[in-house]
Amino acid sequence: MSITSDEVNFLVYRYLQESGFSHSAFTFGIESHISQSNINGTLVPPAALISILQKGLQYVEAEISINEDGTVFDGRPIESLSLIDAVMPDVVQTRQQAFREKLAAQQQASGAAPATSSSSGSTSQQKPPENGEVVNGDENGTHNLNNHSEPMEIDGEVEIPASKATVLRGHESEVFICAWNPVSDLLASGSGDSTARIWNLNENSNSSSTQLVLRHCIREGGQDVPSNKDVTSLDWNSEGTLLATGSYDGFARIWRKDGNLASTLGQHKGPIFALKWNKKGNCILSAGVDKTTIIWDAHTGEAKQQFPFHSAPALDVDWQNNTTFASCSTDMCIHVCRLGSDRPLKTFQGHTNEVNAIKWDPSGMLLASCSDDMTLKIWSMKQDSCVHDLQAHSKEIYTIKWSPTGPGTNNPNSNIMLASASFDSTVRLWDVERGVCIHTLTRHQEPVYSVAFSPDGKFLASGSFDKCVHIWNTTSGALVHSYRGTGGIFEVCWNSTGDKVGASASDGSVCVLDLRK
Repeated sequence: MSITSDEVNFLVYRYLQESGFSHSAFTFGIESHISQSNINGTLVPPAALISILQKGLQYVEAEISINEDGTVFDGRPIESLSLIDAVMPDVVQTRQQAFREKLAAQQQASGAAPATSSSSGSTSQQKPPENGEVVNGDENGTHNLNNHSEPMEIDGEVEIPASKATVLRGHESEVFICAWNPVSDLLASGSGDSTARIWNLNENSNSSSTQLVLRHCIREGGQDVPSNKDVTSLDWNSEGTLLATGSYDGFARIWRKDGNLASTLGQHKGPIFALKWNKKGNCILSAGVDKTTIIWDAHTGEAKQQFPFHSAPALDVDWQNNTTFASCSTDMCIHVCRLGSDRPLKTFQGHTNEVNAIKWDPSGMLLASCSDDMTLKIWSMKQDSCVHDLQAHSKEIYTIKWSPTGPGTNNPNSNIMLASASFDSTVRLWDVERGVCIHTLTRHQEPVYSVAFSPDGKFLASGSFDKCVHIWNTTSGALVHSYRGTGGIFEVCWNSTGDKVGASASDGSVCVLDLRK
């Protein structure tokens, strides 16, 4: 048996990605040359590093518990080892000695001869762990990272049958993002294989099983060669005619819906983490690791203005209107900026860890932010401090979404809500006006990476690394549909008519769930 440094590096890289440390993962991946290894990431299951470490701990515990003659102590008298304990010889030796003493006392009480002490024993007859046993598990209230091995039972009444799920395959690596065209059933997806793809799910199309492959290339030696960098973000314009993508190669690109490249936007000095069209469709906004945000002219591909106000990588951006936007960063700050202004209109400070996502409500009056500090905050341009500081999640909050309800929406008679998705495996629905949590949705078993409201706001889809897509009634909080895919879910999204949900996964698959009865 041999272990290569490439294998170790890849597992660490995947662990960083799955844990939400996307920026650390990027830096580590570049320095360890992950893209040059021949490891097929789609075949590696989620939480692989944690799983193999837990098996290693079980082996060390078994080694401690077995004598030279193969006898095993009846029971588990010694508390489980931690990962650090297992690599410290003094700790292991102390545990072995304590085990031998208890074993000798047990044998003496039964009249048997004491076993010979040994620092290492044969494992050929080791006692396997009992079913359900968790090494170094949840005794301190920590989430069990390996609980994907015991999947949740899905109620047959809410489970979406296979006949209602279309699995789209073609990507060669994780699919981080997906988004429906706003006017037709074209689903775009972006992957670690340096491609975006457009899938045609229109009923009247004969090409529903085909895919347009949008290869992200860079110029080298006068030729276009694959960038070998993740496609990190994508967004359709409001008319559904153009798709913008952002990549770790530092370029934003605009594509026509037929898959042809319209323009390449190249002023960022490093990976792009987020990009958004404005409603008018004449500008694109992007955020990058170079600490800047840029407004681009969508027609010419030129940068109209670059905003250098963050002191660390910018993680997310969102338009308030056609010229004003907010940005957030690992520097814990939120800036509100406007095209033509050389200073931020407003800077919101209050988070104590990096701010992962920001979203304006449909009216553009309130800004929501979520952070690794486990809080969700609501801000108003009318004051410097936050309107609400919502503290209920027990781990990092990865993303947030406003419901398409309330004043200024197509559903003005329904109250507006905010959904938050966390690494604590829960989704929460909030009444922002009162600053209270309405529902805590708890059926996921691993970190929740994405949430999305249906167009009428009556349902919420959530996707988790437990491979499940759940669909909830937003009024009652009841689970109404569930689907278990073949990989951890990174993104969920609804089509414009609210009868299909798309989901992208860690195993390279893209799934479309048909919710029509």
